[in-house]
Amino acid sequence: MAMVMNPTSEGGEPSAGGERGARVRFPPPLVFALSTLTGVALQHFARGIHIPVARSTSVAVGVAVLVLAIALVASARVWFLRTGQSPVPWKPTPSLIAQGPYRFTRNPMYVGVTLIQVGLGVALDNAWISLLAPISLVLVHRIAVVPEEAYLADKFGAAYETYRARVRRYL
Repeated sequence: MAMVMNPTSEGGEPSAGGERGARVRFPPPLVFALSTLTGVALQHFARGIHIPVARSTSVAVGVAVLVLAIALVASARVWFLRTGQSPVPWKPTPSLIAQGPYRFTRNPMYVGVTLIQVGLGVALDNAWISLLAPISLVLVHRIAVVPEEAYLADKFGAAYETYRARVRRYL
């Protein structure tokens, strides 16, 4: 059963025409990409840090994490498409999505991309990439999650507060 919550008079009506989304000014995927590239540069030009397990184990674990992470991101993206929405954070959100992975985490795409970065680091035997993943998530939390949550609370009011009380931010 799909559960999509539309704004009510408690949460404020959508503005006519010129509504803006959350005040996110930097694309979150770019944070993860730059962090991953920083890990590659540190491994190559500074002191390389390797994953302390057999290479075949690190590849298998890294690929497994990558597959799960990609599935999480893809599932979240499917729910955006099913509800006719854009995952771009600065575009208006017509409704809250509370099904699929959004039943377990309010930010499945950010969790998924963080896990993609961890999985890449493990699979490539580059601990820098994996170690930088939590820093990426902290940066994305500040530049995207905080403004997104403020926007959703303002737009959807009690409906968002109920959802927020029921579902964890990350895991």
